[in-house]
Order: sequence, then C-alpha cells, then structure tokens
Amino acid sequence: MISVGIDVSKGKSTVCILKPYGEIVSKPFNITHTQKDLSELSSMLFRLNDEVKIVMEATGIYHLPVLTYLQEKGFFVSVINPYLMKSYRNESLRKAKTDKIDSRIIANYGIDHWFKMKEFQISGVIYEELKLLGQQYRHYMKLHLLSLAELTHLLDLTMPGIKNLLASWNETNRKDKRSDFVERFWHYDVITSMSEQEFTEKYILWAKKRNTSQARKKPKLYTPWLRKVFPHYLQKPHRSKCW
Repeated sequence: MISVGIDVSKGKSTVCILKPYGEIVSKPFNITHTQKDLSELSSMLFRLNDEVKIVMEATGIYHLPVLTYLQEKGFFVSVINPYLMKSYRNESLRKAKTDKIDSRIIANYGIDHWFKMKEFQISGVIYEELKLLGQQYRHYMKLHLLSLAELTHLLDLTMPGIKNLLASWNETNRKDKRSDFVERFWHYDVITSMSEQEFTEKYILWAKKRNTSQARKKPKLYTPWLRKVFPHYLQKPHRSKCW
C-alpha cells in the first residue's frame, strides 16, 4: 500500500512517496516532464513491488502529459478535484505552501482515501489523442532543456559571469531572467555601444516590462561585470545607437 503524491506545475512536478502512518518511502523530489525523467519515475515505482496508487491534483492541462504517461505504463492514477484537495489541505497542520509540502499532502490524501479513490477514466479516442499530445510535449520539453543548456554554454563563452548575476528559471515567479536578458541585449556590442547611463536606463526599462522587481533594483551591479568581461567598456566615449 503505497501512495505517490505528485504536485504538478508547468514543465516539472514534485513527487512524494508514502506508506500508511506517515512512513516515508521517498522524500519529495523534482522531475521534469521529459521522457527520461518520467521513465525513471515509473521504473522506480515498479521496483517498490507493492500496490501503488498515484494521486495528483487537476491543474488545467499541465497534469495531462504525466497522467497519460503513467496510465500508459499501467499505474492506477487518480486525479483529484482542486476544490476537494483545497478542503483537505485546510485540515492539515501544515499551513505553509510549497511544492514539497503539497506533494506530501497529496500523498497523505491517497492514504486517507485509499479505498474511496477512483481511477481516472477517459474515452478511448480522447485517450489516444492525449497520449499523442503527451508524447509531443515530452519531446518539446527535451528540446527546450537542450536549448537552454546550449544557450548557457554560449553565454559562458561570450558573456562569462552573466549567470552569476541573473538566475535562469525561477520557480517562484515562473520567469527565466537570463533568457529574457539575452533576448533584449543579444550581443556584447549592443551593451558596449552604450554609456553606463544609457545601459542603466535601458536595463531598468527592460526590468519594468518583464516585471523583474528584484533585478530592477541592482543595475549598478553590472558595471564591474562589464568592465571585467569587456575591458574596453567605459574606457572611451560611447556613441548612442538605437536598438
């Protein structure tokens, strides 16, 4: 009797595995919605050699790739109405809300409602369509992660140190500051063609548009980085250009 609670979000999920009486089989851990991670999760669950029920909360469309993959592997999957899960969560002593805490609450829900949970059922035609869409989505996620890794590698060569100033994907606000920054300031010539004041003004404007309030407060931190990465920066007058 093993309950697997999955807290699903866009592109990744947090998984917690419990037995009755709160016995922890696996502490919460994150997986991406890629073929590789989902395959490793299913292999892990098969190795448990016990009756497994997977519980997840309905999250619009984000849970569908995970749902179809695990059902295709033959697992019992129950999708819980968000209203029911919210009511159950309010009964919990854990009032804080994080992905790890939520995954454990969902796993506990599976234990408490073990005999009442219904397996998610869907018509054959719709299921085949969802399975195809799930496969395409997982392929897209694989390409997306590979592209981000390649971008990071290129930035290490062209703008060394930028990843220490701007984080990549942020789970809190669902933004990728580094990719957004490079989209706007796509080449070092774009930056070095501006004076410090021009760069600061354009940076603040970019931060406001992207609603990156934390980054908006520290444009001055870029000056030492610019001098280090581009030694000629601020050493001579800059001509203003329109970008």
